[in-house]
Amino acid sequence: MRSTLLRTKSIEQSIQDTVEPEHALKKSLSALDLTVFGVGVIIGTGIFVLTGKVAKENAGPSTALAFVAAGIVCALAALCYAEFASTVPVAGSAYTFAYASIGELPAWIIGWDLVLEFALGTAVVAVGWSGYVRSLMDNANWHLPSVLEGPDVPGGTFDILAFVLVLVLTAILVVGMKLSANITAVVVAIKVTVVMIVIVAGLFFIVGDNYSPFIPDPVTPDVGVGWEDAPMAQLIFGYEPTNFGVMGIFTAASVVFFAFIGFDVVATAAEETKNPQRDMPRGILGSLLICTVLYVAVSLVVTGMQHYTKLSVSAPLAEAFKATGHPWYAGAISFGAAVGLTTVCLILLLGQTRVFFAMSRDGLLPRFFSVTHPRFKTPYRPTILLGVLIAVIAGFTSINELATLVNIGTLFAFVVVAIGVIALRRTRPELHRAFRTPLVPLVPILSVAASVWLMLNLPGETWLRFGIWMAIGFVVYFVYGRSHSRLGRGETEFPPGNVP
Repeated sequence: MRSTLLRTKSIEQSIQDTVEPEHALKKSLSALDLTVFGVGVIIGTGIFVLTGKVAKENAGPSTALAFVAAGIVCALAALCYAEFASTVPVAGSAYTFAYASIGELPAWIIGWDLVLEFALGTAVVAVGWSGYVRSLMDNANWHLPSVLEGPDVPGGTFDILAFVLVLVLTAILVVGMKLSANITAVVVAIKVTVVMIVIVAGLFFIVGDNYSPFIPDPVTPDVGVGWEDAPMAQLIFGYEPTNFGVMGIFTAASVVFFAFIGFDVVATAAEETKNPQRDMPRGILGSLLICTVLYVAVSLVVTGMQHYTKLSVSAPLAEAFKATGHPWYAGAISFGAAVGLTTVCLILLLGQTRVFFAMSRDGLLPRFFSVTHPRFKTPYRPTILLGVLIAVIAGFTSINELATLVNIGTLFAFVVVAIGVIALRRTRPELHRAFRTPLVPLVPILSVAASVWLMLNLPGETWLRFGIWMAIGFVVYFVYGRSHSRLGRGETEFPPGNVP
């Protein structure tokens, strides 16, 4: 039993699967495309909202240091992702990496986790995008019928904007990755321009006294009244997180970490990259570096423009410019946020379809979904299926409470990938690695420790929901995946003809 659950799929076989005509993805992406994808998915609501929320509630002006700390945690994981993505340039990201290094059951678990993470992430972002667009429409005195504004709005039932957005992005992904990359490049250029305007313009309104004290005195917050809201670390160890002070920086880091979610999605496009051995590390590490610098700059500007105690939690950048007598920038920021969320939604949807496709190609999900489009060479079947399902979820469901599942799913993936690097170094030391994670096993161990610590800062209710989803995954694996696994059946190549 143990040997079948931990059977690994060789890297050579994983790569061989990518050249089967009916199951091969088109290679069209460059290092620049990958970097644009990374920047496109990382820069979202985090840079426009979390900066003010964390500064006011957790760290004050030292929020910039919290972004640095969170960036370091992500960098540790990124180094592990870069080694795997360049060594195993196959769709599926952490799922594929786990299958090659740890075993089939761990690979299934992480794949199942990623399907939930990307699905909820796409739906949540689509709902957020809808809110920004409705706000811009209201400014122009255009109004949707209340019934079509979504369940979060009084009298609303169906969020037509979120629904349509996901369907349009689904169509773009079906047509091809290069089209997706070109559209993303344009949108990211607009988004980064808006961020740069905020940084440059804000420099002229900074007041030095607003940085004093840079690290405010520590305060013990009144949190964790019930197990649902209390961080898991508090439930297990009795540890109470601290706001402000030096420890407040790390509390803030566990919050702003979520602004970095998405760089791992770049790894899902490894199979569609022209030169993955060279370009995957550049795309993953380059996008993370660019976004960390922008996050730190924005946090320094916003806390310098307005004292952290007066910052708005919902729209800090816009309100900071209004407080300095420049409301025009508020409109530009809202526009940048709305445009930016489009690419976040697109790339999360892309990531999910590639993981689903990889699991299907291995037989752990029905192989009907592993056939690529005869013309566009994209996994159109899972893209259409998942796109329609997510569009319906985004249209009918208020899912803000489920957003933290995206975070715990990402951190869990980080843990699995870091362990996989250590395992593969021991089982396949002779394997050529175009990029090598430095200081193995120290860097992967630090990545695991940092990710687990941030997971422990998530509420107990999030852990419960995550556990339920994982339990469902175990049932699906033992009922279907284990018996249909191509590896378990000893299949080394796809049978001729169409897959049923």
